[in-house]
Amino acid sequence: MGLGDFAADIAEGAVRRVENAGSRAKSALFEPVIRLGVTGLSRSGKTVFITSLVANMLDRGRMPQLLAASNGAITAAFLQPQPDDTIPRFEYERHLAALSGPEPRWPQSTRAISQLRLSIRVQPVGFFGGMSGPKTVHVDIVDYPGEWLLDLPLMTQSFTDWSCEALALAAGEARGEISKNWHAQYAKIDPAVAFDEATAQGLAGVFTEYLHAARAQGFSACAPGRFLLPGELEGSPALTFAPMERPPKTPRNSLWREMERRFNAYKSQVVKPFFRDHFAKIDRQIVLVDVLGAINSGPAAVDDLRVAMRDVLRAFRPGRKSWLAALTGKRVDRVLFAATKADHLHHRQHPQLTAIMEALLREAKTRADFAGAKTAAMSLASFRTTVEETLDHKGRRLDCVRGRLLESGKFAAFYPGALPDDPAELLGPAQQGAKRWLSEDYQSMRFAPARISLKPGDGPPHIRLDRAAEFLLGDRLR
Repeated sequence: MGLGDFAADIAEGAVRRVENAGSRAKSALFEPVIRLGVTGLSRSGKTVFITSLVANMLDRGRMPQLLAASNGAITAAFLQPQPDDTIPRFEYERHLAALSGPEPRWPQSTRAISQLRLSIRVQPVGFFGGMSGPKTVHVDIVDYPGEWLLDLPLMTQSFTDWSCEALALAAGEARGEISKNWHAQYAKIDPAVAFDEATAQGLAGVFTEYLHAARAQGFSACAPGRFLLPGELEGSPALTFAPMERPPKTPRNSLWREMERRFNAYKSQVVKPFFRDHFAKIDRQIVLVDVLGAINSGPAAVDDLRVAMRDVLRAFRPGRKSWLAALTGKRVDRVLFAATKADHLHHRQHPQLTAIMEALLREAKTRADFAGAKTAAMSLASFRTTVEETLDHKGRRLDCVRGRLLESGKFAAFYPGALPDDPAELLGPAQQGAKRWLSEDYQSMRFAPARISLKPGDGPPHIRLDRAAEFLLGDRLR
């Protein structure tokens, strides 16, 4: 390449950068952008929610509760390249193909942050609609693991404080059996001995195994979150630490000192950048919660979910003097808490499921409301997998759901048990440390996606996805 060609490439690049900057400025001024965060703990259905939401926004035949869709204000919706070139694109097409193929299957779950831009062309309706003209609203959907939000409390804790809390939680009655192997390994270690990498990796590995086992048993408060979803950080020193009591003496090269250093590195190099670079830019948020899975796992899992939700909600209501408030500079102005898998229940029990969701979040939700965020709770199913049936069983009329079982592929009718009208009947025993439910056993089944055949203009079947979209986006589509 000659000097002239090189100079021409530089000039062309400069022009392109100016054009791109102008395009971004125009978008910021005339085409509003909504940053919609989608999160939830493991198995809550984030990937399915985003896939179904986008599909139903592109084909809006099943979205009557989204006002801009039902009154015709939305004239078109389409996908565009996402604005951030450094974040992986949410694989919408791949996930939709998994859900809607001849042998439908659940797509892979969220393991890292991803993004997708959905652009919506709107022509406001009504008396003043013709005067305002059409507009394009960009919805940047940001998908990230809810486990990362559970790391927020670590930012205000020392290694000593976190270790005491983590060790006590692992040794408690609810998790004692799950953490037995971890405690056996930890008991062999003297925190004051000289640091050894093999010892550190062994401890961190067994501690991570305990966190995975706790999550598999239905527990939600399993921090540090990146231990469960390490991504590109797997094996790094920032993820190679474990809790331990502080010994009377902590020499400079001791195991305890190095664990403390790595804990602090995790906070400064992993947790803080996520909140600074991604979370701080979110305008609207939906938190998906597998309430039925926690109920099925028992009272201890339900109370653990309540604690986890309390920690998650700290991210949406930072105090004025907190480090998080200084990073964000603004607050998320709408937060929706959604109990997922409503299709696993007959519709007559959906109000009870919503009431349990509201009760789980009542204290923190009140504080979020006071801080200026508009919040709501509901139950939904992003992708409906069942049909309803009422069956006779030993003289009782049971409201059941029928679907294709994930393990066997066979179709079966299922009665999960009746949720109480008063959420206190569940939350009371949970907070009191009950080992099992006294009134009734609750069960949940794992259903495979239903085979679907869509009419032109219809997205995948769902339950209340349109109401969720109205709450999260409706005011910006008018």
